[in-house]
Amino acid sequence: MEIFFGTKEEHNRRREEEFLKLTPGERLIAFIEMVTAPRAFPLPENYEHPNDKKNNFVIRKKDGK
Repeated sequence: MEIFFGTKEEHNRRREEEFLKLTPGERLIAFIEMVTAPRAFPLPENYEHPNDKKNNFVIRKKDGK
């Protein structure tokens, strides 16, 4: 693992360049991995999304989170 110290703009530029080097298939896989990765700060069990109270459409993952 490589640690890079820089400004926010430098980090964003580097991440974008790395992402654009990927093939379209690799980009899709990277996106799916990012979306399905465990959260650093999981939500509490009794968390209710604000849209639940408004009867708006809410998509939930199968594990209920």
